[in-house]
Amino acid sequence: MVEIATQAGAVTQPRVPLSRTRVLSTAVALADEGGVDALSMRRIAQALGVVPMALYKHVANKNELLDGMIDALVGEIDPPAEDGGWKAVVRQRVLSARRMLLRHPWAPEVIESRMKTRAAPTPALLEYLDSMVGIFRAGGFPIDLVHHALHVMGSRLLGLSQELFEENADGEPDADALPPEVMAARFPHLTALAMAVAHDPDSVVGSGCDDQFEFEFALDLTLDGLERLLNAA
Repeated sequence: MVEIATQAGAVTQPRVPLSRTRVLSTAVALADEGGVDALSMRRIAQALGVVPMALYKHVANKNELLDGMIDALVGEIDPPAEDGGWKAVVRQRVLSARRMLLRHPWAPEVIESRMKTRAAPTPALLEYLDSMVGIFRAGGFPIDLVHHALHVMGSRLLGLSQELFEENADGEPDADALPPEVMAARFPHLTALAMAVAHDPDSVVGSGCDDQFEFEFALDLTLDGLERLLNAA
C-alpha cells in the first residue's frame, strides 16, 4: 500500500475503499458484540468511519443487509471433505454449521426469520443446500430418498435445533406454571424426566434443551436411519 505524506510531514495510510464485504463483516462483528436488534445502518457507518448514505451503495436496505450477513456466515461452513463416505461428509458439514451458529448466537433467529419471510433462500444458502443434495446423490441416494432426507433433517442441515418445547428466553419463571408439587402429582413421568436430565448451557443454540450431545445424538440417529433406507433401496 502506497504511503501518503501529509502537510505536517506525517505518514498516513490511505483509506481502505468501502465494499460490500467490509460492510457485511462489520455488521456481523457488531451483531456478535451487541446482538442483531441493536444493529443499525448508523452504527455500521460509524464503525466504518463513513456517512450512513455511503452504505446504501452496497446494501439497499436492512433486509438486504441481513441476507448478506446470512450469506457471509454460510461462507464460514467448512467445504465438503474430499474423502470419506456420504455419511461422514454430511455429519462434518452439519457440525461445522453448528459451530458457526455457536460463534454467532444471534444467527439462528435471523436465519429462521429470513427463511420464513423470503420467497426463496439466499444465494449462499441455495449453494449450501445444493451441495448437500450433491453429497447424498454421490453417495448413491435416489432422488426421492434425497427428498425425504431433506425433510427429515430439516433445519438440522444448517446446524439449527428442532425442539419440541422452547424455554423462556429471558430465563424468568413462568407466572402461570403449576407449583412443582402439583406438576409432580399430575405429570409424574415428565417430572421424573426433567429431574433426571442435565444439559450444558454453554452449548445451546437458540432456545430449548439443545446441547451438543443431544444435537449429535439426533443427527447420528437420523443419518443411521437414512443409511438403512439407502441399503434397503
